[in-house]
Amino acid sequence: MFLAIPVLLYILDLSLESEATFEQVSTLSSDSFFCFLVVWAILGATLYHMVAGIKHLFMDAGYGETLEGVQKGSKIVIAITAVLVLILGVWLW
Repeated sequence: MFLAIPVLLYILDLSLESEATFEQVSTLSSDSFFCFLVVWAILGATLYHMVAGIKHLFMDAGYGETLEGVQKGSKIVIAITAVLVLILGVWLW
């Protein structure tokens, strides 16, 4: 995710430069399957990061601090992230 942020900011900068560069970025992103996969992977990693952060907030509040709770929480995070990534893929497609 850390390495993807500069790339995404560069693409955003290009798209905001002029109407012509916006059309280039738009065409590249809609025609390239590789670009679709890269965006899907970056957003999937962001979703995982968000869901794991919410799990840590629950742990900070005192829920799921035992070994059993941590293991269940990790499985729940992976399951929720998998569902969200699939929904994201359908939405992006």
